[in-house]
Amino acid sequence: MRQAVTATLSVWGERHFGYSTLKDSSESLLDEHILRPGLKEDSVIEEKEWAENEQEPLEAVLGLSPPPVDDTHTAGDHQTGSPVHPDPTLESFPERKSRGMEGPLVSGPKNIDSAGRKVSLGALPMQRCSSLGTTAPQWVPDSQAPACMKCGSKFSFTKRRHHCRACGKVFCVVCCDLRFRLTHLGGKEGRVCVTCHSTLINRTLRKDQKKVWFADNFLPQSEIRSANSTPTHRSVSHTQRAELAQAEVSDFRAGDEVSGLNGNSTKPTPPKDLPPILTSTGVKGDYTLEEKRTESSLLEELERGLAEPLVFVLNANLLAVVKIVSYVNRRCWCVMSKGMHAVGQPEVVILLQCLPEEKRFPTDIFNHFIQIYWDAQTAGKLLNHLSHSLVSRGFLGNNEHAGFLYVHPTFQSLEGLPLPAPPFLFGLLLLRAETPWAKAFPLRLMLRLGAEYRFYPCPLFSVRFREPLFGPVNNSIMRLLVDFRFYRYTLPSVPGLVVDLEARSTCIRIPKTRHPELLKALNKSNERVLALGACFNELADSHLICVQTADGQYQTQAISIHSQPRRVTGSCFFVFSGALKPSSGYLAKSSIVEDGLMVQVTMEIMAELRRSLMDMKDFTVTCGKLHPAERQEYVHIVWQDEEPRFNKGIISPIDSKSMESLTNIKNQQRLEYRANGKVIRWTEVFYLLKKQHPNGLYNQTSQNRLTERLARAFCLALCQSLCLLKEDGMTKLALRVTLDGQKIEFLAGSNGQRLPAPYQDCLNQSLRRVVQSNSQYQGLAACQLELIFYILEDTS
Repeated sequence: MRQAVTATLSVWGERHFGYSTLKDSSESLLDEHILRPGLKEDSVIEEKEWAENEQEPLEAVLGLSPPPVDDTHTAGDHQTGSPVHPDPTLESFPERKSRGMEGPLVSGPKNIDSAGRKVSLGALPMQRCSSLGTTAPQWVPDSQAPACMKCGSKFSFTKRRHHCRACGKVFCVVCCDLRFRLTHLGGKEGRVCVTCHSTLINRTLRKDQKKVWFADNFLPQSEIRSANSTPTHRSVSHTQRAELAQAEVSDFRAGDEVSGLNGNSTKPTPPKDLPPILTSTGVKGDYTLEEKRTESSLLEELERGLAEPLVFVLNANLLAVVKIVSYVNRRCWCVMSKGMHAVGQPEVVILLQCLPEEKRFPTDIFNHFIQIYWDAQTAGKLLNHLSHSLVSRGFLGNNEHAGFLYVHPTFQSLEGLPLPAPPFLFGLLLLRAETPWAKAFPLRLMLRLGAEYRFYPCPLFSVRFREPLFGPVNNSIMRLLVDFRFYRYTLPSVPGLVVDLEARSTCIRIPKTRHPELLKALNKSNERVLALGACFNELADSHLICVQTADGQYQTQAISIHSQPRRVTGSCFFVFSGALKPSSGYLAKSSIVEDGLMVQVTMEIMAELRRSLMDMKDFTVTCGKLHPAERQEYVHIVWQDEEPRFNKGIISPIDSKSMESLTNIKNQQRLEYRANGKVIRWTEVFYLLKKQHPNGLYNQTSQNRLTERLARAFCLALCQSLCLLKEDGMTKLALRVTLDGQKIEFLAGSNGQRLPAPYQDCLNQSLRRVVQSNSQYQGLAACQLELIFYILEDTS
């Protein structure tokens, strides 16, 4: 299904997920310590404000930078703090308190009204007439606004003045950090205060509540531009579209309508009702939006076992697909996200076992999807295999529900499940008593869930109101390896490292490409103890697990694949200890402790072991007595060329080429450009050649500089064509760059096909200039990169 959204979706998102009060706005900004810099349109208008502010404090004269922001203090008089709990496992999300935000607002400077009476500018009623946003307001002079006219915070060098482009008053950044398209600015976005923003939003809703325009039918945000013209894009061929785009690009200047974005920093708040539902009209690419559906009618549709799931619109770029399925003889809600890929986040699937006679949608999952999307978009917090996310109390009707542990499916059945495009993760419901293990040693928790529900290695479904699988952390070996109080240190792990336990033989396999990660763990470890966490061993047919009994003790058990003999058993960790004395009569001792392997050696053997690991050499430890009366056991450390498979199922948007086991890096620089109500975002880069030249392109600095400049040139070249591309369903784009000596080749595509020739020609010209203008990139060894981009609705 194509991702299609309406111009009113961002309005619905503002109504349900935007700031509802000044307190919400300030807490969001203060919690994240992020103040979005002004866009290009603000730079000219606020030059005067900045010049006046430069004359005030001594710091400006001396050239001193503002003091660093403390975790519990913000600019101005507002403070926010979080109570410190002695045990962080007792409370995952302590309640945040905000002081100084709920008192009476401080009035601004006094003026004289038409009747000769003194009035306060801060107490003037907000402009709510029909001209709000359509005509330019009369600005309050800076000299008459020493303090914010909303919260009363005094302005200083670090707390700047900001004029609302709708009413003309002066506010601080907390009270005036929203944006809205204003008619008197020619349809461009302007900074508005929270009160004007609410008024403009409500007015738009009343005007457009019966009119729904979708990006697949008309160009969003183009009502002003094309008010006197009829959209005719659907009758234009791909070639004509591309030629039109090429003509637009040729007249386009980089600074006109395009600016780098930091994304929408508005923290979402939970909606009070069901989100709108997206339904197809029967015409390819056309959808309608339904907002007034009751839960009972929707549940009846799901109960009838409809072939198509329900699609809820969480925001303009994020959907939630819901269906009731029968999975392994369990009736489950299947809720999956659609749109996380655009912020670099794998899609999320939640299989939640239905309660008997359940008559309500699990809307808490919708709210959590919004939070995950917002964290990835604004803070770069991405979920991956064995990571977790936490929620506030009362989630899904129980204070003990703490969040989700995320896993990749391996041996589990996926039959009958509606699944998103790879990559995706399944979320397993956590309880608060289990959060220490989710934070410190998630593999133990994952396998313990598998033993509880008899699924190898773990179930994909979640059960509400169950009993916790672990209690307080008692006399576990992990108490020596992990700081369960403050999590200042934990058990390090090396990607791809696995442990095979067989009869009288143990093999620790380490990928050669992970030698740098092993060296980091080795340098941080104690000389007498080396402990490393292992990954789940997909080549094993069974795995050690740790079970905590009712009296708090830990026992070792094993979980295996049903109806298969146990030949190779995986382990969750290993520990080498140099505490064995030469006089003990043993060469070395090996034993199973909980769900891991403990090997005791002498300090001489420990020193040899560490040297072999540093030199990437194989090593064998012989366990048993000096004069063996019985068979000995061996522990082998083997470096292997093979790496575990990753990026499973991911294909190139250009030609559907498999990207499995290719190294990729997520873009954390948040490179975005916008034009005509659309945003194009660069999310990641794949390295198509596994062998990298050490002295050529793959110098890290040169590589980052090249990929960033190519991404910028790609975005700028297509910026004016974003509406046309998205209308044709080309929301995910890729750019493949091949540099081989003097050979330079660029290839762009979407949906498994190359972009039309006019697009490609325009891109070739722009991208070649990037490479040719930098001599250090010419004559390099062969390299091949593929950059991934997404086109989204502009909700800023």
